[in-house]
Amino acid sequence: MRGKPNSPVVNPLFLKAEKASDLMSPNPVSIQARATVGEATALLTDRGFSAAPVIDEAGRPVGVISRTDLLVHDRERMTHLRPVPEKEDPEAREAAWQSPLPWGFSVEEVDPTLVSDIMTPVVFSVLPDTSAEQAIEDMLGLRVHQLFVVDRDQVLVGVISALDVLRHLHPLHTEE
Repeated sequence: MRGKPNSPVVNPLFLKAEKASDLMSPNPVSIQARATVGEATALLTDRGFSAAPVIDEAGRPVGVISRTDLLVHDRERMTHLRPVPEKEDPEAREAAWQSPLPWGFSVEEVDPTLVSDIMTPVVFSVLPDTSAEQAIEDMLGLRVHQLFVVDRDQVLVGVISALDVLRHLHPLHTEE
């Protein structure tokens, strides 16, 4: 039998926010563009973030660093622990590969790559007085999970995430 499936009556939702400043999480955690990839990894991991805004020295957003950016960087990076001696010096070559480190020592590789080298260098932003409706339309139209909120000097003052939008949805109580 074909027909319309029975679906429960759902109360419609309404957005309880007028401006971007009502939706945003203020003073977002961000990372400097000159920070290292190791620092970005620690920030995202320790805080449980999937991404963070990248700012310049003046506090202006210049991009986004995400876990995906870090994974792609790690996959594409080549690691060389020791330089290989020249072909012409067989004794040095043999010594380089057979000399163990003294007991208790280890070699740690430090990745010198900066956040600015691997971040997504695109910034989608709105002003605090942008309507909440426009901010959500921008997020949908741009297909982004986060939208930066900047002041008139383009300094980062907040971030609107999809979760922030959901937090401001409330059931519309209708009387029957």
